[in-house]
Amino acid sequence: MNETLNTSEIQDFELAYEERYARVLVSAEKKIVICELLADYIPIEDFKEAFGQIGKIVKGGSFEKFIFDKRSLRAFHQPTMEWYFIHWKKDMLAYGLKTHRKILPAEKWFEKMVQIAKQQILETYPDNIIDQLDIQYCDTIEEAIKL
Repeated sequence: MNETLNTSEIQDFELAYEERYARVLVSAEKKIVICELLADYIPIEDFKEAFGQIGKIVKGGSFEKFIFDKRSLRAFHQPTMEWYFIHWKKDMLAYGLKTHRKILPAEKWFEKMVQIAKQQILETYPDNIIDQLDIQYCDTIEEAIKL
């Protein structure tokens, strides 16, 4: 677990799901789901499986904010991001998950790849839901919880 997850900010969060690639914490009181990726690369099918489980958690509660901690990643996979952005976020929006906070790896190339991929997705899928979401980037879990 990242050192930032050992703070008082998450002391009331409960472990909801954990497997090889992801750890998910929830706070029903704060209406927040935190997903921390645990590997430097996640095959797309494993990513979809993990996010299917997260989707079940979201559907079973009244969550409004999703914090996605991607700091462990060292590889960028466009099809995975596209599926997450176009399909998963749209599905979760129907359950009230509108606020998304992302924590990226420190490497600047990763941030650049995210920007390029996001632009391509917006051009390829003009009927996307980005205007209905509050998406911001943060440096820590604490910042993401507060923002």
